[in-house]
Amino acid sequence: MSESRHPTSSHYFLEGLNDLGIDYIFSNFGTDHVSLIEALADWDQQGKVHAQVMLCPHENVAIHMAAGFAAVTGRGQAVMVHVDAGTANAAMGMHNMFRGRLPVMLMAGKAPFTVHGELEGSRDNYVHFVQDPFDIGSLVRSYVKWEYNLPTGVTTKEVLRRGHTVMQSDPPGPVFLTLPREVLAETWAPEAVQSYPESRYGAVHATGVDQATASALAEQLLNAEHPMVVTAYLGRKAEAVHALQDLAELCGIQVFEFSPSYLCISRESPCFAGFDPSVGLAQADVGWLLDVDVPWLPKYAKPQPHTRWSHVDVDTVKKDFPMWGFATDVRVQADCATVLRQVATIVRAQADAAFHQRVATRMTQLRAAQQTRVAALQQAALAPGQVGAISPAYLCAAIGAAIAPHDVVVNEAIRNTFAVLNQIPRTEPLSMIAGAGGGLGYSGGMALGIKLAKPGSRVVQIVGDGGFHFSTPTSVYATAQRYGLPIFTVVLDNGGWQAVKEAVVRVYPQGAAVQSNEFQARLQGHERHFEQIGQAFGAYGECVSDPAEVPAAIARCLQALDAGKSAVLNVQIGLQ
Repeated sequence: MSESRHPTSSHYFLEGLNDLGIDYIFSNFGTDHVSLIEALADWDQQGKVHAQVMLCPHENVAIHMAAGFAAVTGRGQAVMVHVDAGTANAAMGMHNMFRGRLPVMLMAGKAPFTVHGELEGSRDNYVHFVQDPFDIGSLVRSYVKWEYNLPTGVTTKEVLRRGHTVMQSDPPGPVFLTLPREVLAETWAPEAVQSYPESRYGAVHATGVDQATASALAEQLLNAEHPMVVTAYLGRKAEAVHALQDLAELCGIQVFEFSPSYLCISRESPCFAGFDPSVGLAQADVGWLLDVDVPWLPKYAKPQPHTRWSHVDVDTVKKDFPMWGFATDVRVQADCATVLRQVATIVRAQADAAFHQRVATRMTQLRAAQQTRVAALQQAALAPGQVGAISPAYLCAAIGAAIAPHDVVVNEAIRNTFAVLNQIPRTEPLSMIAGAGGGLGYSGGMALGIKLAKPGSRVVQIVGDGGFHFSTPTSVYATAQRYGLPIFTVVLDNGGWQAVKEAVVRVYPQGAAVQSNEFQARLQGHERHFEQIGQAFGAYGECVSDPAEVPAAIARCLQALDAGKSAVLNVQIGLQ
């Protein structure tokens, strides 16, 4: 930066990110970012500290790295992409983060708006004419809490603070900001650009409930005969996991997770009842929905008319679901961890001997049910499958035996998700993560973001072959290698999209597709060497088709991982 000129808006942009406490800019830069690139170089020359730039060869990895980081820290980071093209590539990740209530600030440069060289940063390239859509925000508008276009550099810090406050406020989620090239190149005197501190402009978070509501919820549990809970994303906060387990074991509550994006209760707790809430619906007299979007599938599971349902959620109304359809008697928008602690305090104060006796009886029943369920799962894991068709249950049990409680599993197994959930026992909060949206190809980028946030933990990505294709894997392993973020990828190769086949069968069980065994879902070819994609970027790679070789193959991959290299294990589980 010349000493005769004031700093550019890009300089204040970097200062603004520092004010927000942003640690990383997951990025894929373009011609729209020239002033930011210049400001970064200038800061580096001066030795000034700024958010670390993490270059990702594809936006799918950039956005999902931010998702993984936010999933285990709760802190949204910056993602920088190139005009409309980069925004389009990041849109699927924005869908996933929006449905997962994960904060992120996606920022896209805009093609210059001046054509004849009137301003610094004016159009000087062919692409500046073709990358100027009428409405760039429409690419992600359905998946954001807030969107804005930076109108002038003088408001840079105020705009950044506003976006950050919205994305971090409950329920958290993505925001989108566009940055015109000429605006980033403007110059401003330091006194013209004000700061906006968190203490006066910061995020607002959900809290507990009033005493009357807490007492009414406690009264339900004090009088319940067969209480149950259904949850999915309560585990986004570690303290909520502990609070749920404490209350469940205090009151003898069956806890079900349905399509979980986090571990919500330790699998070792006798109160954990599995992943099928229909098991508890028939008897439940008191039911709680806690941080859950879809507690069951109404087509297949029906709650009983006599059950009294209460819903405590950071997002109870589900305003971003055009249709929802789950009836409850009490609806409270609040922080689950806080509410559960409030209720536990009241229960402890009011519980009598009769209550404790009822709970003791229920806990005995829950332990027996747990033992039966676990025994069945262990039995399923004993069948290894055959050469070319390794059993997913057997494989996942071997993975579960090889990793530590604090290691993190990122589950994108889709068709085989229950093998992952049931056979890889997790006990610690944030040790099992999955996507909440419908966009496949998230787990590679999320695994990298989690590894960045938790360098002391192994991160194991389990993904189907279809999802692996979607994940832009060359970008995943290039980024892993460059930034020293080793992850262990297990590809469950069944030759295509088994979920597509099963969807057709559910709707047309006797149809032509079943008769011809053609579901337009096979991805098979003469050669499929997913492990070689990782090897191209320095990862250890191996393909295993014999069940007898599974434990040793896992051990070799973990050895490479512990030595600082990513590992890709391509597992043949049988062609669909």
